[in-house]
Amino acid sequence: MDPEAEFLASKRQTGNEWELFKENVRPLKRGRNVDLLNHALKAHTNDQIKKSLLENRRRLIEAIDEYKGEDPLQPWLDCIKWVQEAFPPAGDFSGLVLIYEQCVRTFWHSDRYKDDLRYLKVWLEYAEHCSDAEVIYSFLDANDIGKTHSAYYVAYALHMESKSKMKAANDILNLGIASNAQPIEKLRDAYKKFLARSMRRTKAGEEDLKEEDLPVRSFGTVLSRGENQRQASKTFDLGRNKLKPDQVHRTPFSIYKDTNMDVMGGHHSKPKTDLNSWQTLGGRAERNKENNANPAKWTSYKIPQRPLPRTIGAVASAHIEVFVDEECAEQPKMHDCKDKTSSLQLRELDGRNIKKETELLRENPLRNFPSNSLPR
Repeated sequence: MDPEAEFLASKRQTGNEWELFKENVRPLKRGRNVDLLNHALKAHTNDQIKKSLLENRRRLIEAIDEYKGEDPLQPWLDCIKWVQEAFPPAGDFSGLVLIYEQCVRTFWHSDRYKDDLRYLKVWLEYAEHCSDAEVIYSFLDANDIGKTHSAYYVAYALHMESKSKMKAANDILNLGIASNAQPIEKLRDAYKKFLARSMRRTKAGEEDLKEEDLPVRSFGTVLSRGENQRQASKTFDLGRNKLKPDQVHRTPFSIYKDTNMDVMGGHHSKPKTDLNSWQTLGGRAERNKENNANPAKWTSYKIPQRPLPRTIGAVASAHIEVFVDEECAEQPKMHDCKDKTSSLQLRELDGRNIKKETELLRENPLRNFPSNSLPR
């Protein structure tokens, strides 16, 4: 038995599962614990480990509702950190986007956490999972959340720069410096790097313009008369210079011969069919004769029709079934009941509904927020 077959038969654990699934692992800024990462990646091949991970997530969500301490944000942060470690791909089935959304929606109106850096980081991580994070930054600006921290202005400016809105990014960084957002050194350093990137982009644009100074014509364009003459003269001079001096005068000319010329009389010999073609144009009625065709008799043919009995009054129409989109019908509605928290909603969703709700939140991250909280 070869060593590879012997190793597979022994079913020993290598402890390097991340080598097999590392392309599916979402990187984290703080890094990852290798032991926890290997244990989480075993769920791809071990159903028992997968069930245990889902059970641990359920217990953490229950701990959020049962928390009676002085910092209700902390169990949310513990749950988010554990889900990030236990579900390395951070896909739709992990429920991470739903936990982000329910966490920020729970405390958005609380004055206690508006200037809390931990709460702001949850918002910024939630924005990274959305298709367009500009709505989230506008929401934070309208509700004065995290505006005392430089991380808000740096992330907002980087997002606008990624959309090529350089002026808006510059204004955001200047606003953060003017507001003395802390730490101010980090914000000033980010502004210097932004200016350096802007200068490189400007120089690259100027070099592209220099390369495009020469007129470039595409097929089918028409030059003005002066440009056409200059173009023709340049082309003629180039072609003349390519030929040798003795070849310029020795090039034979092709003489055009009119085949319709009468050699004996010196007159054009016209075909008989064309003698009267353009002599007279005729009157209006003769020119429009194709529009004066006499219609043939076709009304004599009758289509057989089936006689229907006439009834007095209107005939009742058949019942029309109204189509209802299942996706729209199953969208969770806003509940004002205080006895049902947002974490309970996550606990009730299965894998399929979590994936559907995650996709909806990626497209519209503020879909569950009250209308009076949205920016106008």
